[in-house]
Amino acid sequence: MELLAELESQPMEFLIRTTPRLLKETTQSLAAFLNCEQGNLACVPNATEGMNVVAKNVPLAAGDEVLLTDHEYGAVVRIWGNACKQVGAKTVLVRLPQPLQSKDEVVEAIFAAVTEKTRILVVSHVTSPTAVILPVKEICQRAKKSGLMVVIDGPHAPVMVDVDLRSIGCDFYCASTHKWLCAPFGTGFLYVKSKHKQGLVPNTISWGRSLQGDDAQWTDEFHWPGTFDPTGYLSIPTAIQFFKEIGLKRFREQTHALARYARERILEMTDHSPLSEDSEEWYGSMVTVPFDAGETASLKPGEPHPLQKWLATEHQLEVPVFEWHQQWHVRVSCQLYNTPEQIDRLVQLLQDWRTRTGLQA
Repeated sequence: MELLAELESQPMEFLIRTTPRLLKETTQSLAAFLNCEQGNLACVPNATEGMNVVAKNVPLAAGDEVLLTDHEYGAVVRIWGNACKQVGAKTVLVRLPQPLQSKDEVVEAIFAAVTEKTRILVVSHVTSPTAVILPVKEICQRAKKSGLMVVIDGPHAPVMVDVDLRSIGCDFYCASTHKWLCAPFGTGFLYVKSKHKQGLVPNTISWGRSLQGDDAQWTDEFHWPGTFDPTGYLSIPTAIQFFKEIGLKRFREQTHALARYARERILEMTDHSPLSEDSEEWYGSMVTVPFDAGETASLKPGEPHPLQKWLATEHQLEVPVFEWHQQWHVRVSCQLYNTPEQIDRLVQLLQDWRTRTGLQA
């Protein structure tokens, strides 16, 4: 609020002279948190914006293939489908083993689909629908040997898992910081390996340079999209410091334990197998579990399942309910402020739903 008040009271001073200095502090803080060079980071509003930038800039030609997995976020699949359509390339969706039990099996499944036409691998660090952690480091190591570019979709990863970009070795990494890092809405980052920075074009074209005569940097294209409110980006260092004070180890252990409890309780209600082994190697602070929510033929595209609407409107619980591989699932996210009692309440409501819909006698 202090930054916003300063912006509103002296907009020219804040935008032209203060913001560049504080944005540099933001990318310095992010670089230390992500173990990468500050010069490889740009602030973007969210992971979707970053992914669009990558899809707009990477070279694709007719006949090329972009590989994604069946765990990918729908918007990301659509972004790359659109990019491929424009040049006559195509996307290839790889089905991963189920349940997930071995990093090697995941890597082999992906690279079994690689052909001489494959140019880019697009993978999630922590998948959005299925909430599983994919072995991105191992995928990047294998891709490097094959000369393939790797683009990682990582909005759920920062804080939930360790994001060490030097170690991972990807070409691009797109993330939102409003999720598990708890920075303000409209904040995220795009990591770009040095060899890809030159000539990178943003989705919004503005001046493309410093407004006070500073030396040119590739991030100039991204950090001045026109008059805007930069205070969300400038709050990211505070969010990082908050979690350092809380302790990342404490956060991860506490939220994973609660997610594991939710997994156990919901699996007790079904005859279905889990999506992965029961290990923090495969899921962190959120977990997706198969659940017979009841079939419905009347849903419009994008319309939530009646169970999801009932939980939200009648009981103030936000739990995604969605179909994946012809099976309904629920995804439970656990923050530090959540409790086992809240998980118990959710489980009771799921039981009530099955009773009221005739799914359970």
